[in-house]
Amino acid sequence: MLTFAFDIVCPYAYIAASRIEAVAAAHRREVRWQPVLLGGLFQHHDAPQVPADTWPAEKVALGRKDILRAADEAGVPLEIPDAHPRRTVDAMRLCVAAPDSLRPAVAQALYAAYWVEGRDVSDPAVLAEIAARFGLPHHAWRTDAARAELRASTQQAAEAGAFGVPTIWVGDRMFWGADRLHFVEEALSGRRVAPAAPMGASGQKIGFYHDFASPFSYLGATQAARVAARHGAEIEWRPFLLGALFRDIGTPMVPLATFSAVKQQHLLGDLHRWADHWGEGFAFPACFPVRTVLALRVALQAPEVTLPLYRALWVDGRDLSDPAVVAAVLSAEGLDPAPLLEGAQAPAVKQRLIDNGALARASGVVGVPTFELDDGMLIWGQDRIFQLDRALSGWRPRPEAC
Repeated sequence: MLTFAFDIVCPYAYIAASRIEAVAAAHRREVRWQPVLLGGLFQHHDAPQVPADTWPAEKVALGRKDILRAADEAGVPLEIPDAHPRRTVDAMRLCVAAPDSLRPAVAQALYAAYWVEGRDVSDPAVLAEIAARFGLPHHAWRTDAARAELRASTQQAAEAGAFGVPTIWVGDRMFWGADRLHFVEEALSGRRVAPAAPMGASGQKIGFYHDFASPFSYLGATQAARVAARHGAEIEWRPFLLGALFRDIGTPMVPLATFSAVKQQHLLGDLHRWADHWGEGFAFPACFPVRTVLALRVALQAPEVTLPLYRALWVDGRDLSDPAVVAAVLSAEGLDPAPLLEGAQAPAVKQRLIDNGALARASGVVGVPTFELDDGMLIWGQDRIFQLDRALSGWRPRPEAC
């Protein structure tokens, strides 16, 4: 049995809802659809009711594109309503009022109304029409029982660790996000699931914006060369100071520190899950957060030491702010550390790092790792490696998502 916690208001939950039954059926499992109030989960964990309201404009714009790309990748129709996010409490009460046998169909009808037809699912007339379609009582969502059951379902999910939707449990293993369904499949099958795109045209260039300070950037760096090699593409390493970008666009210097405790714990486990998936070592270093300016300046001069420097920090826990550590990594790679460490203090190298930061800002980068393709399309996040693979094969989402 899989448990699928969802709220109609979330586009990623809609995308996951379009696939979850097929994933379960492929492994001879059933799905228990658990309606929850996303706002209730946020309230339980003291998170903002509309997280995007706390984001810089650049992140909001890229986040909107990511929603559209995810839908296009999944092959499901989706349009973001102008009034999003709409109030879904009554819609979720209607889901609760539906018997288990009808709940998936009722949820899909509500998802279609919200994300395909652009209807207001807080409108009683819309809910009444959907309720009638499935033979449910008129105003079924207005009963005290529906109110109480939705509160209890949300509370139960929150206490089980859910801080967002979609959240999927396979036994006691919890997975968050529509982009983690391959982990669900791995939990069901015990085998690695790694969708690969067709081969693309050679000669493409990938601009790889990164900073050693990020564990996500580390994981992205371990896979960038592999994916590029599949398509005969070239990586242009673009190290820059992530902290300076965060300061400029209004993002907290250590975003992880702003998350709820349960979300921090889950993301740490997720990092280990991704590292295992990629077959890479990973250990969160005691020296985090670490000052990376020296390592970045060295990597500008010698891009070939990028991965060894990443592994020194994120596998071995060595502090890259220490010149002796950086020198030891360089020596282990057969390079003379003296000229590279000296070069890190050269005005021209310092300026190149600043210029890379300015280029990242001008390109719309909001975090690392970010991959920039020849046509300017940005792909943000190591968990979008599969999307990078598809894009290098020639796939593109609708124009407004590029």
